[in-house]
Amino acid sequence: MSIAIKGDEITFSEDIFIVSKTDLKGKITYCNDTFIDICGYKEDELIGKPHNIIRHKDMPRVVFKLLWDKIQAGEEIFAYVKNGTKSGKYYWVHAYVTPTFDIKTNNIIGYHSVRRSPNPEAIKIIEGVYRKMLQAERSGGMDASEKVLNDTLKSLGVTYEQFILSYE
Repeated sequence: MSIAIKGDEITFSEDIFIVSKTDLKGKITYCNDTFIDICGYKEDELIGKPHNIIRHKDMPRVVFKLLWDKIQAGEEIFAYVKNGTKSGKYYWVHAYVTPTFDIKTNNIIGYHSVRRSPNPEAIKIIEGVYRKMLQAERSGGMDASEKVLNDTLKSLGVTYEQFILSYE
């Protein structure tokens, strides 16, 4: 297991998993020690705070809209996410986010996320797409950003899930 810092970027080995759980509103209810170590916050600075405490400014908002739409509908989602640390550094993850269900009622009671080290080749591609999405978002809002994503997917002939999973 290893974590490396190169400039402002933090990378970590494939055997490291970052885990967190949130309530229905996205407030952190659990985070593993790896999450704490990488993001640089103390546990008491994370528990009860919105998960977007680690959101990096380079992330298009529409990616999180897509994520929330999926998990609130009871579905799982994979996504590449650039997160920020308390010290201003960043780290990329390949995230798997899923709802947590109450066994008795089958109602969603929270969300669970496991993040792992992303494929560096995938990040090169994802960064370009996210950059275009963010530029569109800044000038035309989330609808413009979503259009960039949808146009990209359409040109590739894939769904969002196929796009993300093809770069594992």
